Amino acid sequence: MGSQTMRAALFMVFVFAFVIIGGNAQESTTLVPAIFTFGDSAVDVGNNDYLPTIFKANYPPYGRDFKNHQATGRFCNGKLATDITADTLGFTTYPPAYLSPQASGKNLLIGANFASAASGYDEKAAYLNHAITLPQQLQYFKEYQGKLNKIAGSKKAATIIKGALYLLSAGSSDFVQNYYVNPFLNKLYTPDQYGDILVGAFTSFITGVYGLGARKIGVTSLPPLGCLPAARTLFGFHEPGCVARLNTDAQAFNKKINNAANTLQKKLPGLTVVIFDIYKPLFDVVKSPSNYGFAEARRGCCGTGIVETTSLLCNPKSIGTCANATQYVFWDSVHPSEAANQVLADALLVQGIGLIS
Repeated sequence: MGSQTMRAALFMVFVFAFVIIGGNAQESTTLVPAIFTFGDSAVDVGNNDYLPTIFKANYPPYGRDFKNHQATGRFCNGKLATDITADTLGFTTYPPAYLSPQASGKNLLIGANFASAASGYDEKAAYLNHAITLPQQLQYFKEYQGKLNKIAGSKKAATIIKGALYLLSAGSSDFVQNYYVNPFLNKLYTPDQYGDILVGAFTSFITGVYGLGARKIGVTSLPPLGCLPAARTLFGFHEPGCVARLNTDAQAFNKKINNAANTLQKKLPGLTVVIFDIYKPLFDVVKSPSNYGFAEARRGCCGTGIVETTSLLCNPKSIGTCANATQYVFWDSVHPSEAANQVLADALLVQGIGLIS
């Protein structure tokens, strides 16, 4: 089955499920009334453009394959997996970055994006990176609700909040940009112990957003950290292929987060949490790129594609940026290309059917 045919089939599955459950899409054609996104650079659509941080992607060649070839702050050549998910759910525009001027008036009716590159479960690391911590993202969501009540009225606002899809991406920067490169941390804690700390923050976040009305929450697992081009360069020590110990740590953390999600669902009435497994689909693509139409999985398209752990080395003067990003699994040394995000989004849609039922 071709990818376009598969996406059409997935959309029909969503529509069928939606009709069966008698959902209300706020007088629109979307399968959920709104999308709220929290987390890190994998889902940031431009909040960091308005922060005093080096972790920005609001300049070329970022966004070169996006609408109007515009660098919006997305760490990608084009769409993020969450953008593609919004497309599939029937949205014609994307929920705005909360710190942007676009986050006002009727634009807020379809949700908002609170994510911030270099943020994550580790609040201290996010703070040092001048990113929006997860607790602060929750505070912004609470502030957003006040604005929504004024725009939509309290009754409609409550319906939007309850029926919305909530997405969280976190953990990768905690490990790759913090734990593995911080001698103090990795001597003080084993990866297992550090993972427990992060799971505690995950539990606090889910409890907090639940308290603010969220009921349908999708959370991405860790990807195969050892397969990121930056991780291969920094931690591989000429090891062929992916860095095995990093992948082992990621798998161990993913088990913890799944267990924590199951505990929360038993504890909090009406809560549905789906942990999206992005480890396996991305690992499969990296191990057999040609099976998915890719030619390169070891380095990113932008710049050298090897050491761009921040956006600083992927910039308008980057030498050697590839001509066709669809051939590359990674756009820079950490973030997937739009083509790889499409593969991830297809996998997430299959896993996330329970979030609209």
